[in-house]
Amino acid sequence: MKPVGKLDLNQMEASSSPRRLLRRLHTVMAGPGSAQARLDKVASVIATDMVAEVCSVYLVRAGQMLELFATQGLKKEAVHMTKLAMGEGLVGHIAETGLPLNLPEAAEHPKYVYRPETGEEIYHSLLGVPIVHSGNVAGVLVVQNRTRRTYTEEEVEVLQTVAMVLAEIIASGELVDPREIVHATTAPDQPAHFEGLALVDGVAAGRAVFHEPRIEITMLVADDVEEEKHRLEAGLETLRESIDQLMSASDIGGGEHRDVLDAYKMFAYDRGWQKRIFDAVESGLTAEAAIERVQQNIRARMLSTEDPYLRERLHDFEDLAYRLIRILLASGEDGGRSALDQPSVVVARNMGPAEILDYRSENLKAVILEEGSPTSHVTIIARAMGIPMIGRMQGLLAEVDEGDKIIVDADAGGVFIRPDDEVAESYLENIALREARAAEYLAQRDLPSVSKDGVHVHLHINAGLMIDLPSLDATGAEGIGLFRTEFQFLVSDTLPSLKAQKQIYSEVLDAAGDRPVVFRTLDIGGDKHVPFLPREHEENPALGWRAIRVALDRPALLRYQIRALLQAAEGRRLSIMFPLVADVSEFVRASELVKREERRLERLGEGLPAEIRVGTMLEVPALAWQLDSLLPEIDFLSIGTNDLLQYFFASDRSHPKLVERYDFLSPAVLSFIRSVVKACNRAEVPVTLCGEMGSRPLEALALVGLGLRQLSISPSAIGPVRVMIRALDIGDLESRLLPLLNSPEHSLRENLKAYAHEHAIPI
Repeated sequence: MKPVGKLDLNQMEASSSPRRLLRRLHTVMAGPGSAQARLDKVASVIATDMVAEVCSVYLVRAGQMLELFATQGLKKEAVHMTKLAMGEGLVGHIAETGLPLNLPEAAEHPKYVYRPETGEEIYHSLLGVPIVHSGNVAGVLVVQNRTRRTYTEEEVEVLQTVAMVLAEIIASGELVDPREIVHATTAPDQPAHFEGLALVDGVAAGRAVFHEPRIEITMLVADDVEEEKHRLEAGLETLRESIDQLMSASDIGGGEHRDVLDAYKMFAYDRGWQKRIFDAVESGLTAEAAIERVQQNIRARMLSTEDPYLRERLHDFEDLAYRLIRILLASGEDGGRSALDQPSVVVARNMGPAEILDYRSENLKAVILEEGSPTSHVTIIARAMGIPMIGRMQGLLAEVDEGDKIIVDADAGGVFIRPDDEVAESYLENIALREARAAEYLAQRDLPSVSKDGVHVHLHINAGLMIDLPSLDATGAEGIGLFRTEFQFLVSDTLPSLKAQKQIYSEVLDAAGDRPVVFRTLDIGGDKHVPFLPREHEENPALGWRAIRVALDRPALLRYQIRALLQAAEGRRLSIMFPLVADVSEFVRASELVKREERRLERLGEGLPAEIRVGTMLEVPALAWQLDSLLPEIDFLSIGTNDLLQYFFASDRSHPKLVERYDFLSPAVLSFIRSVVKACNRAEVPVTLCGEMGSRPLEALALVGLGLRQLSISPSAIGPVRVMIRALDIGDLESRLLPLLNSPEHSLRENLKAYAHEHAIPI
C-alpha cells in the first residue's frame, strides 16, 4: 500500500461507501483460506477502503490480555507478539470502557503506551472502536494515519459497523476460543457465592434460566436494502401492537406501574431511535444487524454518562431492541419467553420493565442481575410482582450455566450457585419455615398488637407504590405511617400533572379508609434524580441539595404537590410530613406554604380536608437540639432512622466496609431516641418511628422498651413484630433496658437477645 501523505478529507469521505465495504468484507470472510489469512485480508480491505495507513485488529485472550492478531501498516513481526492488559494503552482503554476513541494526536493521550516492535511512532491520528460479541468486548479495531486529524462522525460509524461484522469471525471460534472472552473464575461444577445489592427482599430457589439466550444474527449484510426497510417497518408495527397488548393485559394496575409502562411505550415510538436504525440499514446492514448496531451505540453513550436516570433508561431501549430483533427473526411474530416449567431464577445482565412481565408465572421465583439499581423501572415492576431481586453482581453471567441450581437470599444480598447439599438443605428449610410463618402471621392479622401487660403498640406500614396498599388489609396494619410520594416523580419524564398527583393520593386515601395516612412530601435529590430538574455534580449527595432543601428552593414544586394533597383529601383527614428538616425555620417556611394553599382553596370556594396535620421527620441530629422550639410548631414527629443513623455515626450506610461497623442497638443510639421520645411525651406531641430499624423484631423490642408506641415499618415486618409484642411484658423490659443506656458497650444486641430467649419472645 502506497503512503497517502496529506489527505483530502472530502475525497476520503467520498471514497468510503459503507455498503461497498460491507460487501467486500463479506466476500473475504466467506472466501477460502484459514481464519488468520481471512483476518489479514480484512485488515487490508479496511485500510484501503478507509484510506488509512494502518488497520489493526486486537483480540481478547484469556487473562484479560489483548493480542495483536492482524495488521496492515504496522510491522508484521508484532503480530501475536504485541500484547496489552485490559485498560493498558489506548487499545486496552477502548476495551475496558467499551467506547470509541478518536484522537488527532494519539501520543498526547494520558493512556498512550509506546510499543517499539510495532513501528507505530510515525502515526499520529488514531480511531479505535470495540469489537463486541454476545455483550462482551472481544477485541478492538484500530485505524491510524500519519496526518494529525480528527476522524469524521461518519467514519466512526463505518468503523463501528465494520467491527460488528468482524465479530462474526470471532464467533466462529477459529481464531480464539470464545470462552477466553468471558472470564469465569469458578470451575463449572463447583459451588460459587456472589454478593450484590438487594433490590427486592425475599428468599427463593430454582433452576437458572438465562433471560436473553444470546440472539445470533447470522445475516449481517443486506442483499436488498429496500426489502430490509420494509421488514423493519413491519417489525416496528408488530412491536407497537405487542406493547399495546402487554399493557392492556397487565394486571399490575395503575399508579407508578402504569407510568413505567407508558414511558416504555414512548420509547417504542421514539423517532430518533427509529431513524438511526433506518440509517444503519441504508449503510448496508440487515434490519436485525442495524438494530444491534444502533443499540451498541446507545449503550456506549449511556454508560459513559454519570446521570443514573439516563443510564437506567438504557435498559428500556435494550428491551425494545431485543424484542424487535426477536420479532424480525420470528418472521413477524413476537416469540415471547419460554414457559417456565419448574421453579426458576432468571439470570440477566439487565432487564427492561416489560420483559419481566413476559415471565408472569408462579414458577418465576427470583431475578438476579449483573447491573440493576433500586430506582430502575424493572425494580419497581419486580417489587410490584413480589419477586425477590438482587443486582450489581459483576461477572455473574460468566459463572452460571443454564439449569444450574441457584438459591437467592435477597434479604442478605447473596446468591449461591450450584450450592452444596448442606447449604441447599438449610435454605430450603428456611423457605419452608418462611411459608409456615407467613401462614401463622396471616392467621393472627386481626389480633391487636397489645403486650402481655396491656400496652397497645400501633403498627403502621411504610408504602410508596400502589401495589403496597393491599398490604393494609393483608397484614392487619392500623394505617400508613409513611407514604413516600417521590416514586411517581422518579418514573416520569416530566413533572406529573396536578390531576395525576391528585388521583394517586385519592387512591391511597380510598384504600386506607378510616385508617390514618401520613404523606411525606418529595424526597428527591441526592441519589434520587428526576429528569425535569437540573442536576449538578455533588461530592456528597446525601448531604447535599435534596428533600426539603429542593422544595424550599423550588417552592412552586412543593405548592403544586400540597395543592394536589389538599384536593385529594377533601372532607377527610390529611397528614403532611416534611423530610430532612435540619432547622426549625425550614419547617416554618414549609408549613406556611400549606397555609397559603389552604387559604387559596377557601378563596376559590373549593372543598378542604376535614383536618390538616403537619409534621416533620427527625433525620438530622441537629433538629433534636431544637425540640423546645420545634414541638410547639408541629402536630406530630416521625423519627426517620434510615438517614438519621448514617448522620449520627457519620457513616455511609451503603459502604460495604461500614455496614457492620456501627450497631443500631448501641447505647448511644438508644439513649438518643429515648431523649426524643421523652421530650415529645412531655409536649404531648405524637411520635412515631419510621425506618427499617423498626422492621426487625429485636430492634422493635428495644424501641418499644424506649417508650415508642407507634412504629411504621415494612409490610412484611408487621406479622413478626406483632407476634413479638404480644409475647412481651413491656414494663419488665423497661426495667431491664433503661439502666443499660449509659453502658460503655459497643452494642446491647447480645443482652437483648438473651432477654428475649429467657422470656420466650420470638425475635
